[in-house]
Amino acid sequence: MSTTPDSSYSVLVQALRQRLTVIGDRDWYARDAAGHLAALTEVSETIVSLSESLPRPLDPRLAHYLQRCSYDKALAFLELGPNAAEDSQRHV
Repeated sequence: MSTTPDSSYSVLVQALRQRLTVIGDRDWYARDAAGHLAALTEVSETIVSLSESLPRPLDPRLAHYLQRCSYDKALAFLELGPNAAEDSQRHV
């Protein structure tokens, strides 16, 4: 199965959102910390794998966010545009 550049980014966005869902599920963490950590590890490994398979060249900012595991910034960059990740940090 071949993927287009747009679909590669879409799959990465889905994985980044899934990571946030896992992180935000405090009930799961309280109920099953080991299972929660396993799910977080799995989605993080998926993000790394997807990042490595993106078409090159990457925008330098996106590459920086992904290499540094700044996944919230990477998601903002992909969903809202290049300036979104930087703007979101100014309002914190």
